[in-house]
Amino acid sequence: MPDAVQPAAGTTKTLPTTPKPFAPEDEAALREALKRCSPSTFEAAIQFRKTGNAEHVPAVVIGVIERFVEPDLRTKLKDADDDLRLIEDLGIDSLTMMEIVILVEDVLQMSINNDELRNLRTVGDVKTFIDCKIRGLPLPRPTKFLPIEHIGAVMPIQPPFLFLNEASVSSTAANGKYKITGQEFFLQGHFKDNPVMPASIMLEALGQLAVLYLLEGHTPEPGKVVNAAQIFFTGCEGVRAHRVCKPGDILTLSIKPKRNKMPLATFEGSIRVGQEKAVIAEEISLIFAYADAVNQPIPINGVAHDAGTTPAPAAESAGPIRAAINA
Repeated sequence: MPDAVQPAAGTTKTLPTTPKPFAPEDEAALREALKRCSPSTFEAAIQFRKTGNAEHVPAVVIGVIERFVEPDLRTKLKDADDDLRLIEDLGIDSLTMMEIVILVEDVLQMSINNDELRNLRTVGDVKTFIDCKIRGLPLPRPTKFLPIEHIGAVMPIQPPFLFLNEASVSSTAANGKYKITGQEFFLQGHFKDNPVMPASIMLEALGQLAVLYLLEGHTPEPGKVVNAAQIFFTGCEGVRAHRVCKPGDILTLSIKPKRNKMPLATFEGSIRVGQEKAVIAEEISLIFAYADAVNQPIPINGVAHDAGTTPAPAAESAGPIRAAINA
């Protein structure tokens, strides 16, 4: 998801101003606008218009997107996966996106500038963007989508011990994917004639995603960057393994920061295969340090971003993380 301020746990998100009176003719107009959407979408829109409670906005947004998605792709929206990409996963082109925005504007009674749409690439981007607009928060910065080439360039961990094929990073979360190919060196002995991804390696993958978050999503002190050579895994608590993962499975990894103040960063993390839970980690802890910023632009999604310090060689950096996990 994009960078945005998240409300504290247990708080209720509401409009900064009192919602306008909702007359019977308004309900009729809303029903007509959403006639091709699900009943739950209409009910969420009614509640939002009556109360101004932004908790109903995600259901409205998902319902409107679903109305414009091809029927065979709508099942992907059932679990409201924020990582779903509008173009690649849902087949939404720029014209369809404009239709979605126009309907959302009409239903939620808000205005969206065309230039504000350029960085909306996922379902999560859209939901967070509209939520920020409604609550009067600063508009989110775009999510960074990182291909394997960029991940390899900035990460201190390198193949064959790098377990991220792609990732997206913001200041509020990081998500990644890794496909178990069956050619991983450790599968030769884990287990004989029955290759199974070790749970400790899956935790390593989550730790690597947390490292990537610190390098690409964390906002350091002015004039500083996170030093890629000084990030180490210190602990992992509340771990539960729910599913055996084998070659051919695609691991979807997610981490969210819990506390992040140099030199300690803690995260919660999870891995799933499809919609099945594979691993849950209630707390992953890293220590890190800053270095002086060095401007080395690296293109991400066609935009140059500062790379910061040069990544450390793999031999110097993969070991501490691996040792901490296997301890």
